[in-house]
Amino acid sequence: MRRLLRGDCRFPIRLINIKNEIRTNFTISDKAGLTIKLNEFGPRMNRAEVARVERAVVNSLAGATWLMLCGSLPPGVPADFYSRLVKLAHRHGVKTLLDTDGDALRDGVEAGPTVVVPNQQEAERLLNRALITRMHFLEAADRIRRMGPQATILTLGSRGAVAVRERETLEVIPPRIEAVCPIGAGDALAAAFVWAMDRNGDFMDAVRWGVAAGTASARLPGVAFASLTETREIYRQVEVRIVRDMGIEANV
Repeated sequence: MRRLLRGDCRFPIRLINIKNEIRTNFTISDKAGLTIKLNEFGPRMNRAEVARVERAVVNSLAGATWLMLCGSLPPGVPADFYSRLVKLAHRHGVKTLLDTDGDALRDGVEAGPTVVVPNQQEAERLLNRALITRMHFLEAADRIRRMGPQATILTLGSRGAVAVRERETLEVIPPRIEAVCPIGAGDALAAAFVWAMDRNGDFMDAVRWGVAAGTASARLPGVAFASLTETREIYRQVEVRIVRDMGIEANV
């Protein structure tokens, strides 16, 4: 595992050993682009293992600017785990992005992360309602923001995203593409958003970069992430609409 990570990752890596083997996920794609994900449940972690992961995160906060908390929690990890890490990050002056589901999302948003990034299905489960229309998306993103996070980015696949923070609501719309494999597009969006925020702190521009990265990655076969050049090509075509009172005021 260490060798595989070092081959693809340019960031420092800290592995935490646990008793059970890590899960294996499968992604199956055909020539037409139809993709199916088969994800195992993660290994059960005991209390001591969870504590070691938490200590490793805390020890990495010094000098950090962002903490990204992404993915489901394995069995044995309490639902408030991400919530605790959000609060610890705040004490160190570190911004947080939360991208998860279920009880971990519900507890996490109440801790007040800098931004939460649910997709449509995750938002529907959180709010216990179907989201179908444009107005539903706008209202849902605003409602989630009012639950605690400073900002919400509701990702909508090929329709882009709705982003809300205090006194600012945006619709960010990508160009039409031929999607080959959308798996991982949400991860690309989150990573590009944090990268852009860390560069210049411009929320609108960062969401635009995020949608561009997710869209560019969806054009690629398999679970692959677009390069900066490929993302920049899409970025130029992404439309940003400023919303006022649930109506469009201006295109950017």
